[in-house]
Amino acid sequence: MKQKEYSVGYALFIACTAALGGFLFGFDTSVINGTLDALRFKLGANDAQLGFAAAVAVLGAATGAFFAGTLADKFGRRKVMMAASVIFFVSSVGAGWPYFLTLAGVSGHMIEEFIFWRVFGGVGIGAASIIVPAYIAEIAPAPLRGRLAAMQQFAIVLGIFAALLSNYVLGNIAGGGAAIIDEARVITGVTTIGRFETWQWMFWIECVPAAAYGLFVVFIPESPRYLVARRQTEKAGVILGRILTPGVVAQKIADIKKSLTSEVAPKFSDLLEKVAGKRRLVPIVWVGIGVAALQQFVGINVIFYYGNVLWQSVGFTQQDAMMTSVISSVVNIASTLVAIALVDRIGRKPLLFAGSIGMFIALGIMAVIFGTAGLDANGNPEIHGAAAYIAIISANLYVVFFAFSWGPVCWILLGEMFNNRIRGAALALGGLSQWLSNFLISGTFPLMLAKIGLGGAYGIYSFFAFVSIFFVLTKVRETKGKELEDM
Repeated sequence: MKQKEYSVGYALFIACTAALGGFLFGFDTSVINGTLDALRFKLGANDAQLGFAAAVAVLGAATGAFFAGTLADKFGRRKVMMAASVIFFVSSVGAGWPYFLTLAGVSGHMIEEFIFWRVFGGVGIGAASIIVPAYIAEIAPAPLRGRLAAMQQFAIVLGIFAALLSNYVLGNIAGGGAAIIDEARVITGVTTIGRFETWQWMFWIECVPAAAYGLFVVFIPESPRYLVARRQTEKAGVILGRILTPGVVAQKIADIKKSLTSEVAPKFSDLLEKVAGKRRLVPIVWVGIGVAALQQFVGINVIFYYGNVLWQSVGFTQQDAMMTSVISSVVNIASTLVAIALVDRIGRKPLLFAGSIGMFIALGIMAVIFGTAGLDANGNPEIHGAAAYIAIISANLYVVFFAFSWGPVCWILLGEMFNNRIRGAALALGGLSQWLSNFLISGTFPLMLAKIGLGGAYGIYSFFAFVSIFFVLTKVRETKGKELEDM
């Protein structure tokens, strides 16, 4: 496929703009990392409530992901992205001010109100997680699709970094974090910046990128494949003409029409096939569900949702724990750039395979170190000396192996592995699997930390990394360089 000189730049502009949804996705899921101690004190949350509050956004995300594909097929990709930006903005305001019921005279429900806003924001996260990779996959030329689709994951890790960095900076401005913690690790109060508390500012910062996302989406076109499905081929041709060589636009539209074998909107019944008189899910849909679930079962979000809690639990101060999380986020960004450079050269499957092996080894080392950690005078686990350095190095190597493989490749595959007819419905199911798995892993971490410790938790994540090695070898098919119409 020969391309115009300027087509790469235009496709890159579209992909980067759409990927702002990924930035908000990463920011929203990670910003709570720096607020947990303050929320425990200010909202009177216990361990179970705190774990639920940290993980509950993914339940909203599961809902958003489940319906986003269908809504995008009905109303268009751009409208769903705009709606997601509004949800991000409103939820960030609400999460930083969970006092509306209190002002109305209803007391004692701040944690419940906070959880509501996290769920609401999760709907935007889920919608962005599904629509952005699908949109980029549909608008990108096949030779560039892997790299452009990887912009989604790159934006996610930038969002994670921005959230952790802003938390760290705000914590420094406030004089040491969002919460005041004494030498016995007991929370005695919260810090403030101006008239408001530090943890509130941490959530409100998200209003800026949320507003920018809604503004920029106005300037990108609708998906040509959506327009063809809606019989707006002239509009689709104009958009494709800005990306592809004019001589192949007509053939591309013909290929899209051919791949859309049904003129009705995709249904979940399209994901079923009849075998020996019984109806079952199409095998490729099961593979998508497996890829989405394993991306979470290796425990990556424990690092970014609970990074501060994790490192404080082994003796780090609040600010040192925040800095360690920021360092992990920088490593995440650098490794994602490696994935962008390699995914269209060596393919999706080799990256997944290498990442699985590396994660298995790094997680195993962390499980041994945390499982053999000693206890301080207050009964808290702690590590010192060489073991502490090895733990930090292993944690960052784990991030490296995840970030150049399962992090971006999961989203790339989900955006391109299904044929055009079932993509919307299959993406919804894959997104639901990803977010329910996310909730299961992140929601159980505080309980596992209390019951089996960090060593046991990381032992479980290591087991799933081991499983992922054989899943890649036996179930995942390479999609590098293939047109979506050929899937």
